[in-house]
Parts: sequence; C-alpha cells; structure tokens
Amino acid sequence: MARPGLRRPPAVARVLTKLTETVRRHEMFEPGTAVLVAVSGGPDSVCLLHALVRVRRLLRIEPAAFHFDHRLSEGSERHAAYVRSQAERLGVPFVLRRAGTAPARGESVEAWARTARYAAMADARAETGAERAAVGHTADDQAETVLLALLRGGGLDAVAAIRPVTGVVVRPLLEVRRRETVAFCRSVGLRPRHDPMNDDPAFMRVAVRTRLIPQMEAAVGRSVTEAVARTAGLLQEDAALLDALADQAEATVFTDDGRTALAADVLLALPRPLASRLVVRAIRSLGGSPDAAHVDAVLALAAKPPGRRASLPGGLAARREREYVRLSPPGG
Repeated sequence: MARPGLRRPPAVARVLTKLTETVRRHEMFEPGTAVLVAVSGGPDSVCLLHALVRVRRLLRIEPAAFHFDHRLSEGSERHAAYVRSQAERLGVPFVLRRAGTAPARGESVEAWARTARYAAMADARAETGAERAAVGHTADDQAETVLLALLRGGGLDAVAAIRPVTGVVVRPLLEVRRRETVAFCRSVGLRPRHDPMNDDPAFMRVAVRTRLIPQMEAAVGRSVTEAVARTAGLLQEDAALLDALADQAEATVFTDDGRTALAADVLLALPRPLASRLVVRAIRSLGGSPDAAHVDAVLALAAKPPGRRASLPGGLAARREREYVRLSPPGG
C-alpha cells in the first residue's frame, strides 16, 4: 500500500520510469548511497526530490534536500522555507546555505550564481558525508545548453553539453521533459515556487528558451527539444572517445607530473583535436580557463623557435624552450 502523499498517477509513473532507467543506465548510485538533492523550489528540482524519495527503496539510496539561497531577489528566503517544508513533508534531512557574496560589477549573474551554488553544494556534501549530489537538469535544459554552445561558437565538448554524470554530480532527470516535471508536481498537489529570473529574456538562456526554441518549432512545425538533446548524447560518445585517446597520448606529451611541460614535436605530430585536448588539460592543471585563442597560442608556440612567449588566462604564461612548450603560473 502506498504511503500517504506518495501516490503514483500516470504523470508520476512516467517520470519515475524515466528517472529509474537513467539512473541504472549511467550507474549513478551504489546501494546505500547518501544523495544530496539540490532543490531550488522550482518544478524540476521539487519533482526530483519527490521522485527520488519515491524510489529510495528501489534504488537503495538515502536522499537529503539541499537549498542554496543566492539572495539575488527580494523574498528569496521564502524559497528556502518552501524547500524546508517539502523536506519535512517527505521526512528527509534539510541543508541550507546562503550566499555570502554578490556578483561583481559587470560579472555574469548566471555564471556567478552557478559557481556559488556548486561551491556551496560541495561544502554541504562534504559536511553531510553524501557521496552524490543530484541536480534537476531536464531534457529541455540539455537542448538549451546545446543551442547556447552553438551561439557562442563552442567546440565538441561545449556542444555535447550536460553529462548525466560529472564527478559526484548526477542528473537523473536528463531524459525527462520540463512539461513532465510540471505535470508530476500538479498531479500530486505540489505548488513549486516561481523564480522571476526565469522569465527575463535579458538572460541568454531565457531568450533561447522563450524565443529561439519556439521560433524554431514554429518554423519546422514540430518539437525540436528531443532531437537537439539526442544530439548532445551522441556527441558525448564522440567526446568520450577523444578523451580516451588523449589519456593514451599524455605519457608521450607531458614530461612531468604537473603537466606543465609539453613535448613540442610530439604535440605537433598529433591530430589537432587531440593536441588541443592536451593543451586544455595543461592549462586547467594550473587553474586556467582556456578558450580557443589560448589553445591556438600554445600550439603556435610549439611550431616556433625557442624563446617565444604567450600570455594565457589567469595570468599564466607559456614559453617555447628547446624541446618543450612550458607553462608557468602567475609570477612563475
């Protein structure tokens, strides 16, 4: 007999079936896993929390609700109160973190919010001992991310978009449509919170969601979300193959444990997609955030005579030595 409040009407059953299949296909949880579920209060994340609680015995997991208050809008504390009430209703622990800083002048609010949220979630996960953090990205988020990457001129990894598993972060709803999470919530009498930032087309993602995708669908006469999201899945397989090949090439390109010296001749002999991947790894190992121009600069140094230099992100530098391109941290 179902517990009160855990009914399974068709809208709920559809989400639970898709979620369970995604979790098992990508081996998201080991039996006994403690899972910190990020809940903003919107329909996707509220659906995720309620869905995971409904399948906790099947998957043998222990969910807890996590909320991060960005303090970006008036009344944001009401979102936190709502999430707390949902956790209490479901009988799961609740963890709250609040932003201690704000976006700097000229800084992307979206980028700041994401960085602050994930940092707080990592801190909460470490404090609670949760082995996994679950976030509520859906197939609609996947399609939007693909289109954003195309608009920004991103490469394979960017267009491959959101992975089902990234380290300890898992995305059980990645094959569920947003309309299905809304239907799930409605069918069990939930009233998720609404964030007005999700309606502001000044944010590029909102513009893609509310303007670009509807215009694309009107132009072709059918839904495009599933097809675009499916493309991301196919590209992720290609990216995984390149990553595996890059793993094999590391021993011949990197000449030290810190990945700061790259053998120039070997780097130039590799196909460009592999060479680029290794340059990105080298820059990231020193804390940089490389873009295409920085990768091009390092590859160009590999073809030049010793003594040449190039500036990289975050104050990093690259210089061409006798046999290597060597990267150095700020002040190094």
